[in-house]
Parts: sequence; C-alpha cells; structure tokens
Amino acid sequence: MPNPKPLNIQPKRILVITLRYLGDTLLVTPLISSLRQAYPGAEIDVLLPAINAGMLEGNPDIRRLLSVAGKPGGLAFGKLLFSLFRRYDLAISTQAGDRPTLCAAIAGKTSIGFVPDDAAKAWWKKALLNRWLVFSADYGHAVLENLRFCELLGIAPRYRLTPPHSSVPIPCITNPYAVLHIMPQWRYKQWHAEGWRDLVGFLDRQGFKVVLTGSGNPAELEALRELQQQLPADVLNLAGQLSLAQLSALIGKATLFVGPDTGITHLAAATGTLTFALFGPTDPEKWAPWPYGYCENKTPFASRGSGQVHNVYLLQGQTEQNCLPCQLEGCDRHRHSHSACLDQLSSARVIEVIAQTLQAKQPSASR
Repeated sequence: MPNPKPLNIQPKRILVITLRYLGDTLLVTPLISSLRQAYPGAEIDVLLPAINAGMLEGNPDIRRLLSVAGKPGGLAFGKLLFSLFRRYDLAISTQAGDRPTLCAAIAGKTSIGFVPDDAAKAWWKKALLNRWLVFSADYGHAVLENLRFCELLGIAPRYRLTPPHSSVPIPCITNPYAVLHIMPQWRYKQWHAEGWRDLVGFLDRQGFKVVLTGSGNPAELEALRELQQQLPADVLNLAGQLSLAQLSALIGKATLFVGPDTGITHLAAATGTLTFALFGPTDPEKWAPWPYGYCENKTPFASRGSGQVHNVYLLQGQTEQNCLPCQLEGCDRHRHSHSACLDQLSSARVIEVIAQTLQAKQPSASR
C-alpha cells in the first residue's frame, strides 16, 4: 500500500473536487457527509461544473459551491488555479484526471486524490499530491471508491447519499403516482419506446397517475412530446419544468420510479422511493443506484444479473451473446449507438417484476 499511515490533521477549510457528470456529483455526497461528521467545525466547499450544481442544492454539509462554467480554456483555468491557491487546509480530488489533480494540489495545504493505474501517467500526480490512491475500475461501487479517502484520513465513513433539497413547492399530484424518467443523456442507455408505452399502459390500468420527467434539452422534449401522443391522455409531462431539488421532492412522494442508467435514477434511489433501474452495457457493480439505507462496505449489486437490494430493483438487459456488462458505449461503440441488451429487454419482463414487487409490498404499510 502506498499510504499505510492515516493523515493526522484537523482541517478548518476543506475543498472537495468533482468535475465529471451529474451522477458522480451525487455519489460523492457520502464522502462529504463523512467529512462533516469527522470535522464538525470545518467549512466544506465543493468545486464542480455549474451544470451539476443543482444536485447539491440545500445540502446541509456544504458551505459553498464553486461552479465552473463548461470546460475552461487555458487562461480561465489558470485564473481558477490562482484563485484557489492555498485557500484550504485539505483538498480532495475525487477523479484521477489532470485538472482535478492540479486543483487539489494548488488549493490544499494538504492535498489528496486519485491517480490512474498507469505509472507513465501517474508519476507527476503522485509528486504533486501529499497522499494518493490508485483509482481502480475493479475496486467496487463508486460510492465505496470515494469512501476510501476516509481510511486515508483515519475517519469513519458514512454511506448515505444526500439528495438536493429546496423549499420551492412542487406540483400537487394525487397519490398513487409513478414517475418515469424516459430519456437518458446518451442513446446507448435508452430503453425502447414500445417498452415505455406498454409500461405506461400497465401503470394506468393499475390506477397510477403517470408523471414523465426529463431535462430541458430541446431534442429530449421533442422526443417526449412525440411519445406522449401515443400514451393515455392524462399522463402528466413535467420535463424541463422542475429543478433537481423539486424533482427530488416529486420522486420522494411517488409510489415508484422507473428510469434507465442516469443520474436521475441515482437520485430516485437516494430519496428512498421504490426504484426500478433499467441497465444495459454499464457495470452495476460499479454504477448501480446506491440503495437507501444500505450501509455495508461491499458493493450492493453484482456485475451480472437482476435483483433487489432495499428500495432498488435492478433489471439488467439480456443478449444471446451473454456479453453483459461490456462497459462499452453501445453495440456501435459511440454514445448515439443502440444497445442490443436494452433493445431485447422486454416490456413483459419489466412489468412482471414491477407487478410482483408491488404485490409483495401490499401487506406492509404504505409510504
């Protein structure tokens, strides 16, 4: 092990750096919560893309969000580094990329972070950081990967995700209702329209009000409008109308949520609502939604197979080639590709799992 002895520090100002996708932002909240528990008097800031800032709205563990618009050019990034120079007692890079590492090394009097499992790429990052961990895709779930920093700091881990929160009201919807987040950011994670139509029909017959959610992306909004024309007239489409915090509140009051491999499905799981996640090429062992109330230092889902852990039911697609999880961007190896595993995930199978799960919950008290 490169860092056998935990750091013995009591930081007053901490910076956590997470510069990737929306889901990654939510999955770093257990680490932030762990830092808050260990250092109750510390001020904790988070450096993240501006587009992801809503995922941390209302987070009680965070003092301030430092938002970065897009990917800054060389001059703008240099100004960012200058503004961060030694402002923090502790800076943590939760990604092994060049920019997160540089931000941690510049910002923190003590800096720690991930480095890639490639000596040729990692040597200069090891030289810049005070302590480092080798990022390994084989380690386990992303939540557990982030919580490895707790061992490095000699503090206790906390496993619960913190969804965003806002006092802004949400639309009043009579229960029972189900939230469906149909459109992922990338085509290769998308389930087929026939499946969504059949699922909406089933939920409608079961007496659920169906609510569609999505981003404000014009192409996504248009695709949802086209699909909605094939659905029952009373389906409510709220795509592009809610903040992430409002969406969190909406999902939290729903009877169930169904969505593909997206940050919003991670968010749904974090609210405690019964969540059905439709997975294709992505490895569930690393990226499955983290179940609400799950507090074990081992990954909740295996790489292959479907099943339920706490409030999350993971449905993995199937192919004749038995190639899952391939961890590739669809069958054509690009983000706009189809994925045969999701194309072949039948609506009958999804509906059967949801029906059986709801039936099993009937004897217990409702949420």
